[in-house]
Amino acid sequence: MDNRRLVRRSKFLARVLRHEPELLGLTLDPAGWVAVDDLLAACRRAGVELTPADLDEVVARNDKSRFAFSPDRRRVRAQQGHSVPVRLDLPETVPPTTLYHGTVGPSLPAIFTEGLRPMARHDVHLSPDPETARRVGARRGRPVVLRVAAGRMHADGHAFRVSGNGVWLVPAVPAHYLDVLPEDPAGS
Repeated sequence: MDNRRLVRRSKFLARVLRHEPELLGLTLDPAGWVAVDDLLAACRRAGVELTPADLDEVVARNDKSRFAFSPDRRRVRAQQGHSVPVRLDLPETVPPTTLYHGTVGPSLPAIFTEGLRPMARHDVHLSPDPETARRVGARRGRPVVLRVAAGRMHADGHAFRVSGNGVWLVPAVPAHYLDVLPEDPAGS
């Protein structure tokens, strides 16, 4: 599959498995899983070309490992980012001392007033490194990377979880745990 088609299929699956399963007449189970056979049949009924090999390739190759198969490969789900009700049942995990969040400058006044909130999603998404956070922020404009004092948050009783693709999840980040990471003078 060429990269353009891979991206289109990945975006379509993200829409269905994170936000609008009803688009294909699907219902996610409480943990966000859907049977692979049901997904493929629903795609066929909707005129969306997605073969078992295509699905395997999207799960294996999409840029952020957004999707996962169940151990028996009979079910698939989005790893995180849902706006529909799901319980991912990820265990609480001790975070690293620092995590990062990518955003854009116009959002900073609200962030430093209200903290980071999940908005339409279930959790705030945090990155393990500044480069990933910068890429996330760049999707909406010139990126600003926030440094999150995750170790302090955890010590203060905040629960962290990490998805299978390394995205850290937390219900919210109060503003006093945040500061702006200085820009890299090399521009990377």
